[in-house]
Amino acid sequence: MKVAVLVSGGGTNLQALIDAAAAGKMPHVQLSLVVASRPGVYALERAERAGIPSEVIARKNFPSKEAYSRALLERLRGQGIEAVVLAGFLSVLSAEFCAAYADRILNVHPSLIPAFCGDGYYGLRVHEEALRYGVKVTGATVHLVNEITDGGRILLQKAVEVREGDTPETLQRRVMEEAEWVLLPEALEKICREM
Repeated sequence: MKVAVLVSGGGTNLQALIDAAAAGKMPHVQLSLVVASRPGVYALERAERAGIPSEVIARKNFPSKEAYSRALLERLRGQGIEAVVLAGFLSVLSAEFCAAYADRILNVHPSLIPAFCGDGYYGLRVHEEALRYGVKVTGATVHLVNEITDGGRILLQKAVEVREGDTPETLQRRVMEEAEWVLLPEALEKICREM
């Protein structure tokens, strides 16, 4: 299946997909397009090095999430994209976009949903909250995307131990390495294989 990866930053989850594809772990996945929500992000360099076409559709250029989502949808449809991965993508998509790719949009979230998720929970904030609450286990979740932030059906989860002395940064790194980068390629391959 032709897959587009939407990014907003460094692209570590994109790199996990690129590495999994290179290792033959995603035979039903064709990484066909990377779209960044802002210019100058490192994820675009990762895409270029991997030979994946990429472009910027800047969120700031659109007056609403609906207008932005329509522009994205038009571009993805024009490229024949069949599935979408949100890999550190920080723009909320419209209900129209979600409906157009129903059960074919994946997101990876750095917690065990339903903990520390929803509007405003992304990046380091998730790990700061986990540490503030004193949880002993956190992790990552790959879920389908719908119109509710982090509200779609859960596909895969993996627990990660919270260690004494963890900072938000050390916990974030361990969750990425032990859970996000493992689960996302596995879930994407599963979705594409079953379509």
